[in-house]
Amino acid sequence: MVLMSESGFLFLLRWIHFLAGITWIGLLYYLNFAQTPFFAETEAPVRSGAQQKLLPRVMWWFRWGAMITFLSGWLYLLHWWLGKRGISDPQTWVILLGGILGSVMWFNVWFVIWPRQKLVIQNALDTAAGKPANPAVAAAGARAGLASRTNVVFSIPMLFMMGAASHLPMPRPGSGGAFWLIALIIIALVEWNCLTFAPGKPTTKSLGTVKGTLWFGFILTLVFYLLFEVMKKGG
Repeated sequence: MVLMSESGFLFLLRWIHFLAGITWIGLLYYLNFAQTPFFAETEAPVRSGAQQKLLPRVMWWFRWGAMITFLSGWLYLLHWWLGKRGISDPQTWVILLGGILGSVMWFNVWFVIWPRQKLVIQNALDTAAGKPANPAVAAAGARAGLASRTNVVFSIPMLFMMGAASHLPMPRPGSGGAFWLIALIIIALVEWNCLTFAPGKPTTKSLGTVKGTLWFGFILTLVFYLLFEVMKKGG
């Protein structure tokens, strides 16, 4: 059976990665492009009902889609790209950058978004039962929203790199140390903004709208692409 071969194993890893990734990123876009604007416009009782019954289901698929995408992606990257093709292959650099972006997104899901969304869900249940509202929920929801929009930003270059690894030949940077230093600093600055700055402040204002979030993601994609081109070996 071909599925019992190494090629079959790698295919299954990619298939699982695609299925989980579509689930995860699809729900990420649903949350940011559909649910959040709806919650902002709808009446409090409708919003509370959705937070009690809809949001827990969404978040279950969301966080476990992220986990399976993360695990299957790194298994594939370590076995095939780093193990077989090696770091000397310029396309390994591309997929590795995509994997790092996806890993930061996974971190945000499990350690920033989900803990705060649990507070939102519990608060909706408590207030529906007549208990007092948790005053920390507003800030928690805002931080979760900022992290979620940051993940939308990261998802755009991440998906570009995933596709480019197999379908767009990219030049290998001449100085690996300088390339990764610059790339990681850029990622760290965007993530630092997500974790430390207050939602709605100037540093996060562009992430307050769907349009601003998308533009940020496309610009970040261009920055990473140009990083490959400008630093290419022999360039």
